[in-house]
Amino acid sequence: MFSLETSVITINVEPCSKPRMSRSDKWKKRQCVTKFFAFRDAIKQEISKGTKLDIIPYDIEFYVQIPKSWSKKKKEEHIGKPHLPRPDLDNYIKAWNDSVFEEDSVVWKFKASKLWTDKPGHIKISSL
Repeated sequence: MFSLETSVITINVEPCSKPRMSRSDKWKKRQCVTKFFAFRDAIKQEISKGTKLDIIPYDIEFYVQIPKSWSKKKKEEHIGKPHLPRPDLDNYIKAWNDSVFEEDSVVWKFKASKLWTDKPGHIKISSL
């Protein structure tokens, strides 16, 4: 499970947070839940292609796309800056770990951040 590779893997999937789910989500199709399952399926598809994503310890950066409704000036000010509004970083991490690891208790160390980008949302992973 340990990897000392220093390469950076970029996954062109919009970051998604893990929603709080209940039993009723089995028949109620809430948008946040279906979005999470689509995210999880996209990550599992990357793994099935042979992309090694179960790197531990890992450094992960979630790049969230700047809203199109923002002014050009506001967009330029935020590129590469920390993404402070919701969803929280820990919810992104929960979604990632649940998508990549069978048992996420194997994760013992990681470094994470969420940043704004003017490109479509994506995720970068590298070993620590």
